[in-house]
Amino acid sequence: MYEYDESTGFENRPVYMNEKSNLLEIEEHMYILDDVKKPNVFRNMFPYSEVPKVPFNDKVVPHNMPKEIWITDTTFRDGQQSRAPYSTEQIVTIYDYLHKLGGPKGMIRASEFFLYSKKDRDAVYKCMERGYQFPEVTSWIRASEKDFKLVKEIGMKETGILVSCSDYHIFLKLKMTRREAMDHYLSIVRQCLEEGISPRCHLEDITRADIYGFVVPFCMELMKLMEEYHIAVKIRLCDTMGYGVNFSGAAIPRSVQGIIYAVHVNAGVPHALLEWHGHNDFYKAVSNSTTAWIYGCSGVNTSLFGIGERTGNTPLEAMVFEYAQLKGELNGMDTTVITELAEYYEKEIGYKIPPMTPFVGRNFNVTRAGIHADGLLKNEEIYSIFDTDKFLNRPCKCAVSNTSGLAGIAIWINSTYHLKGDSAVDKKDKIVEEMKNWVDEQYEQGRVTVMTDEELDAKLRELISALQIPLDLG
Repeated sequence: MYEYDESTGFENRPVYMNEKSNLLEIEEHMYILDDVKKPNVFRNMFPYSEVPKVPFNDKVVPHNMPKEIWITDTTFRDGQQSRAPYSTEQIVTIYDYLHKLGGPKGMIRASEFFLYSKKDRDAVYKCMERGYQFPEVTSWIRASEKDFKLVKEIGMKETGILVSCSDYHIFLKLKMTRREAMDHYLSIVRQCLEEGISPRCHLEDITRADIYGFVVPFCMELMKLMEEYHIAVKIRLCDTMGYGVNFSGAAIPRSVQGIIYAVHVNAGVPHALLEWHGHNDFYKAVSNSTTAWIYGCSGVNTSLFGIGERTGNTPLEAMVFEYAQLKGELNGMDTTVITELAEYYEKEIGYKIPPMTPFVGRNFNVTRAGIHADGLLKNEEIYSIFDTDKFLNRPCKCAVSNTSGLAGIAIWINSTYHLKGDSAVDKKDKIVEEMKNWVDEQYEQGRVTVMTDEELDAKLRELISALQIPLDLG
């Protein structure tokens, strides 16, 4: 405890130099476990019979983005909890794609796996046999000595451990007090460290937890264990219910930046050991994950296409482009793999990606309005977010209907058959006019659906042959 100074009436609190800001700072107070008798469920924020509230206290924390930030993956763990299990072969193929997408600098740093079944373990062995440095193969296990030994036998260096941190879980699910829960968690982490394995502590439901009454004291104890064993102890901040918000001045525990400030600055957890895991219940998974990077987490945990429990996790592909926007570069990531993965999921796995999904949905860069198509034909930058052909191997397209006009049909032909420069058709070309006449006839006869690529291709080839137009479709 700090000594009391009678001359000033204040505690003599330590003053230290912040090497990053070059300013003297004063430590606010000691953070000790608040072992309450009754659970604090923040009923003022989470009334349950009403929509959750977002209170503000106008406390603002500074941006603190680490020099290095990266992506981690939970496709084979959290992603598998909401769909039919992947086969061993599918897991290995997806893992290969993740390695290629992450690039030579390992931007997809790690991927976590279940170890419960033989199929899971077979997939782990085959992925490890690939010999890739990244993504590192890590596990997620039950907190038992038996499972720790299994992790060690397989040869993994790291494993995730569930350490639920809200009173909803501690009191209402585990039927423990905060002290009992902390002692239990620390004993489990110590067992993991005794096996020489780096624990990744999943602080479940952190956006409903008492940040300074439990989370910060707990993380401080975890850092002491790390110093004792000289093995990294990672902290995953789990927004299990998607309650996190990124609004400046919002109050904890809903404030993403407030949580990260507390765990990094007050509990002393280094950037590189901090990771955000978000859910999309309130459509905030991506914005909260980006906020986590900006305010101090090096890692953001994701799953492919956001597949995960309930509304899903933060989509991996979204964070690839969030990284590029924050850093101004891709740092070696091969974004064309995103399209390859989407095609693999649809054709080989049978997963139907919603057509409006950014970057991977069928309609992501497809325009339907004739006026938009005309602008796209003149200069695609007018209605395209970036060069989708370059980054995703997906040129801008125009869906053909009765509203597409000549420009829409011209775009459809050029994008479908990769016609560029002198080879590209113009909306004034005869073949485009003939195609439009045919399309208009279809809708005059009562059609209400968009023309399919197969229909358009067949008619286009028919017209080219009949009119003897020298257009090479390949």
